[in-house]
Amino acid sequence: MPAETEPHTCTWMAWPSSGYTDGDDAREAWASVALAVAEFEPVRMVVDPSAVKDARRWLGNAVEYFEAPLDDAWMRDIGPTFVVGPDGLGAVDWVFNGWGGQSWATWERDARIARQVAEWAGATIIGSELVNEGGGIHVDGQGAVLVTETVQLDPGRNPGWSRNDVEAELFRTLGADRVVWLPRGLTRDYAEFGTRGHVDIVATFTAPGAVLLHLQTNPRHPDHAVYDAIKAAFPAGWIVENLPAPEKINDATGPVDHSYVNHLVCNAGVVACTFDDPRDAAALDILAAAYPGRRVIGVDARAIFARGGGIHCITQQEPAVPGGKP
Repeated sequence: MPAETEPHTCTWMAWPSSGYTDGDDAREAWASVALAVAEFEPVRMVVDPSAVKDARRWLGNAVEYFEAPLDDAWMRDIGPTFVVGPDGLGAVDWVFNGWGGQSWATWERDARIARQVAEWAGATIIGSELVNEGGGIHVDGQGAVLVTETVQLDPGRNPGWSRNDVEAELFRTLGADRVVWLPRGLTRDYAEFGTRGHVDIVATFTAPGAVLLHLQTNPRHPDHAVYDAIKAAFPAGWIVENLPAPEKINDATGPVDHSYVNHLVCNAGVVACTFDDPRDAAALDILAAAYPGRRVIGVDARAIFARGGGIHCITQQEPAVPGGKP
């Protein structure tokens, strides 16, 4: 699996049209992300047949449309994880079971999206029996992969799987050779609409051996205490740069998990979460320094986070294949 910073053919997304991702505020946020990504690379939008007219109303001709039945719109998790091998583009089709069988989730249609997207992309499908989501992994493109103990070892996902079992499957499917296990994710991610610890809201690679790590500076927020345990999990010698959380620490239901870590790196750009927060500008500056030569666009992600995710969660990059078609 190439690093996200490597060239992309396109970015895949799914249009929110039903379930708890429904609502005009969600459609506005998803559309804003799609339009921002489209400034850097093509966007391919999977749309439920019932919502094609609605999607076109928001996006016009800015994206390419693909019709398929959907339950929700979290393409990072329901779509394939793209890889590159000697035979060209591959796509890992993880088992998807609604983030560990969450009581509110439906996934009969979403569980088929990875294979459908892989076929549209012309990728070789790599089947897997591991229950996993794209938001539960981050790779550096050089063999290292970040995961959290509470996702891949979640009894609701992979009962009976050991660390060795998970690592062997990640080695086989992603071409990885070492796994860094973080102990957990952010606190809000264990609430009703959480994923139980996705890594892509906690830490991300900017280069091999270099990560950006979510830092909650306010001691009144429970993630302030989580930080030390997560940081201690990184190998000695790695460069760990802090990406401070927004100043806002609570909403109507408790501590928020607003995170600037949950951004998408595109061709020549970065599409980043903003929250109408005093720390937005500083976060965008940190991201610009972390990805030199790329233009950073901030998009208000509050409506996405209110539904349990961020910009990285609703996007999935398709890497360019050396010598292949752009």
